[in-house]
Amino acid sequence: MSPSITERYQHVKQRIQAACQQAHRPIESVSLLAVSKTKPIEAIQQLAKQGQTCFGENYVQEALLKIEQCPELEWHFIGPIQSNKTRAIAERFQWVHSVDRLKIAQRLSQQRPKNQKELQVLLEVNISEEASKSGFTPQTVLSIAPTIAALPNLKLRGLMAIPKKTEGFEAQRQSFAKMRHLLEQLNQQHPKWELDTLSMGMSADLEAAIMEGATIVRIGTDLFGARLAKKQCLKKKNQH
Repeated sequence: MSPSITERYQHVKQRIQAACQQAHRPIESVSLLAVSKTKPIEAIQQLAKQGQTCFGENYVQEALLKIEQCPELEWHFIGPIQSNKTRAIAERFQWVHSVDRLKIAQRLSQQRPKNQKELQVLLEVNISEEASKSGFTPQTVLSIAPTIAALPNLKLRGLMAIPKKTEGFEAQRQSFAKMRHLLEQLNQQHPKWELDTLSMGMSADLEAAIMEGATIVRIGTDLFGARLAKKQCLKKKNQH
């Protein structure tokens, strides 16, 4: 019998707590972002009852339906951003983790409603410099950050990365350490920004990420179980 979502949630919280203890960090210095893409609203509501408030989504249309049903939760957009989807993201989300080019940041800035709090944004860094991945290179992020930080209606909070998959704790730490150094560099160059967020670490490597300073870990599989492919998810929804 597979564990319930409540049991999974408690287990993930325990892992985060143990990792914080190992890294000599306070437990409240790391936030759990529940990655709920392709997962039903009932699962989200179950976690919300357990005290989980922050949820991450990759697909705009799917996310908008969930936001309508649970507007009291904090919604983070974490997927690739197409130009034609920026308005919905700017209007409906509180955080965006995946700003990977200047044009996207400019559109989010222009389209964020003036009566809403600034949109909290993270710059996505292709820290392993993989050809198949989007994101700024470590060099580019240092030069582009001042332009993005100056945009109205946005608040630059820090950096996000999905490093290349590696086996072994020490190997995993290397990419996360590069991210920590990059954030430290930005803070040294621009102390007034007070960048405080490193979104990194997922189900397979959250311990290594926390050891290197992650402040948000994005957990999907270990909370919700294996993820359905998007087509399967839509097919399942259409059957209801």
